[in-house]
Amino acid sequence: MLASKVRPCAFHLGTLVTPLRTYSSVAEKSYEYIKVSTPRTGVGLIELHRPKALNALFTPVILELNAALKTLDKDPSIGCLVLTGSHKAFAAGADIKEMATKTFAEAYGDDFIESWSELPATIKKPVISAVNGHALGGGCELAMMCDILYCSEKANLGQPEIKLGVIPGAGGSQRLTRAIGKSKAMELILTGRTFSGKEAYEWGLAARVFATPEECLDGALATAETIAGYSRIAVKACKEVVNKSQDLGIREGVEYERRVFHGLFGSEDQKIGMNAFAKKEKAQWKHR
Repeated sequence: MLASKVRPCAFHLGTLVTPLRTYSSVAEKSYEYIKVSTPRTGVGLIELHRPKALNALFTPVILELNAALKTLDKDPSIGCLVLTGSHKAFAAGADIKEMATKTFAEAYGDDFIESWSELPATIKKPVISAVNGHALGGGCELAMMCDILYCSEKANLGQPEIKLGVIPGAGGSQRLTRAIGKSKAMELILTGRTFSGKEAYEWGLAARVFATPEECLDGALATAETIAGYSRIAVKACKEVVNKSQDLGIREGVEYERRVFHGLFGSEDQKIGMNAFAKKEKAQWKHR
């Protein structure tokens, strides 16, 4: 949830240019803190855009992000989403100014940061985070909420809330522990130590790691385009059963998976896919 303030780094990443190609907007409304576009067929891209604050997260950003995610999730032309920031910062953390003066009654009574959980709780399409630069506190939590995490080698991730006298509050202690194990997560959360994108990959938090921010974003878009090329019904089912593995024991999970597998035999895309395979043709999905 929280993160220590990140001061500007001594080295310069500002010479990198993003995005790499011209993207066309899919948003009917304009946003103040994010950019929304469709860089590839079937792919929705959301870029956090609060450069002066290194994409620090606060309620207006989250509300815009949730609105854009829901719009893309309902868009039949979109099959997969990518969430990224800038080369300097995915999201440097939560905006300390928004929460520094809050009382317990205000935070608890108003369910502060509950809206941050809408991404993993409500979005049905796969979301890939492309993490470059700082992803600390709430930024790290946001990246981990996504279904797949990609990062560049020099990305800087962590849960440094202990340095502010608090703990992660948007799932950091839970998702990080599940991804890398109790001992390593405990060390990182108790010390506030940050870790690199390379370490995130080596520990199993990141699915892939890239040498540069440009390669990271391109890699995420390429994977998203591949996913978007499959049956929307099957993709939705894949995400559902993998996520269910986090809640169920192995026996119950396998039984749940089998039921969803059986259910797909009621879809048109199952017939299309298997017939196309038998004929050595490319499947023309109807997404139903």
